[in-house]
Amino acid sequence: MIKTSAPAKIILCGEHAVVYCRPAIALPLGDVRAYAEASSSAQGSGLRFAAPDLGESWAPADDPQHPMSELAAATLASLGAPEPDLTITLRSDIPIASGMGSGAAIGVALVRALAAAAGRELAPAEVSALVYASEARYHGTPSGIDNTVIAYERAVWFQRRPPERPRIEGVAIGAPLTLVVGDTGVRSATHLPVGAVRARWQADPAAYEALFDAVAEQVLRVRDALAAGDLAGLGAAMDANQVLLAQIGVSSPELERLVGAARAAGAPGAKLSGAGWGGVMIALAPPGGHTAIADALRDAGAARVRVASVAAQSPDR
Repeated sequence: MIKTSAPAKIILCGEHAVVYCRPAIALPLGDVRAYAEASSSAQGSGLRFAAPDLGESWAPADDPQHPMSELAAATLASLGAPEPDLTITLRSDIPIASGMGSGAAIGVALVRALAAAAGRELAPAEVSALVYASEARYHGTPSGIDNTVIAYERAVWFQRRPPERPRIEGVAIGAPLTLVVGDTGVRSATHLPVGAVRARWQADPAAYEALFDAVAEQVLRVRDALAAGDLAGLGAAMDANQVLLAQIGVSSPELERLVGAARAAGAPGAKLSGAGWGGVMIALAPPGGHTAIADALRDAGAARVRVASVAAQSPDR
């Protein structure tokens, strides 16, 4: 039995603008994960998938255009390996279409399982590239941040630089953080808000370029605040980022309600995280304040609440 996994992610600052070559900062949530379990099957039976969370089971030969079938084929081609006789069971604790990178996490876990079955261990950059290509087929114009932070499993500064490779750097976190993640329970496929923002940008590029520049300024503030362990500065930048995301057009009444409840309960900052129009929001908790914020989010209608700890780290960790 081969067992692999990959973490969920949250974007701390910079979503949407990151698609247009501005920086963003994202964090992995190591205790919320997706899993792939590969077990041997009869010789000559080939590869099969089971996704019990979705009630699905299939063979890539029968459904070659399924995202996981295509990712498996690309991974095996990259490894130079034949199709194995395996059943791979895919499970996830990450809510689908929530802004927490569920698709990328399942993809990373799958690539790692196939590599392990072939007796290989791929570098994070190789895993990330394979999953990005898969994400691009199904999400239109993804930034690449999901596959990056999930494959590397560390806090990262990410910035697209076509036609060059993205700029990916570690982020210094000067003091531990506690984040409270509130799930609106509203599901929105990533490509929908991403596509809507692109249409608005095409219709009024000057206005949206200015908004994306303003988001980039907040990302710089977040990086400095993280390094200094400055909770007040970090919270202020998160709040400013939320205002800009609402202006970009990707917030929602459910998100605004949870963000407001978190701030009223003492959060120094709160914002949506991910593509928006639903999914999750994040709130920064002061020392000892996470319980009050979590209770306030539940009272405001959050479908699920998680408390996540983020350890201090050096930028090269």
